[in-house]
Amino acid sequence: MKLTWLPDAEPRPRKVAVGTFDGMHLGHQEVIRGSDTVLTFEPHPLAVLHPEAMPKLLDTPAIRADLIAELGVQELVAIPFDRDFAAKSAEAFVDEVLIGSMEATQVSVGENFRFGRRAGGDAGYLRSRTEFETRVAPLVEIDGETVSSSRIRALIAAGETARAARLLGRPFLMEGEVQPGDRRGRELGMPTANLVPDDRHACPGHGVYAAWVTVDGARHAAAVSVGVRPMFESGRGLLVEAHLIDFSGDLYGKPIRVAFLERLRGERRFESIEALVEQMWADVGRAREIAVA
Repeated sequence: MKLTWLPDAEPRPRKVAVGTFDGMHLGHQEVIRGSDTVLTFEPHPLAVLHPEAMPKLLDTPAIRADLIAELGVQELVAIPFDRDFAAKSAEAFVDEVLIGSMEATQVSVGENFRFGRRAGGDAGYLRSRTEFETRVAPLVEIDGETVSSSRIRALIAAGETARAARLLGRPFLMEGEVQPGDRRGRELGMPTANLVPDDRHACPGHGVYAAWVTVDGARHAAAVSVGVRPMFESGRGLLVEAHLIDFSGDLYGKPIRVAFLERLRGERRFESIEALVEQMWADVGRAREIAVA
């Protein structure tokens, strides 16, 4: 789905869902349900207003756009967010953006959505406007736990990707271009596709995971290691190393997307290379069972 910047949005009546939508979790999906347009902010408002408090993002722009498109949304519109825009009052945001640019007939937000200068606007203010219908989505709970991006970030950092997936409604996704490595995995009989995590984005805690890896449009079962490889002195820092099960081919330089299904174990140092290899093959067997189930 194509991203349109706000000044370039074509005039037409819209059913608009408004929010940052980082993570595209079940709560966000409820906000978007029934909308034909998603209106969001780029960059994340906290990156402009309080960069010291900026959380790690759960989605790349490409992942977010794909997830939004899967909901049947026709258009993704981004507002270039800067301090000038942040200074707009709630009334100006409604008049200039929602009514003026979006020609909104329906506006959908989450119940805790705030907007405008000093967060002066909320769902109650939107409901007071008669130019459009306002739809307010309640917070979503799963197993007694409120679905939120902050909670999902905490679960992912702790390696609890299966629990995070319940709140997301899907596995947590990472993507990137495969980087050249030191070929250590190939030497051990288990070649890997290596990603260097972007520090601006969330990354699962150190450990080994069952996953799916999508490359060239095809999905493969995989065992994925996240960590610093304590058995070897690589000096490379944090790496995501994905072994695609029953796959052969050169992946260097290709974009891949990793869907984390379940954590198999934590990262640890082994007594010998032989013990490490034995455990790696056990990890692959377990990952295969989970990923192809």
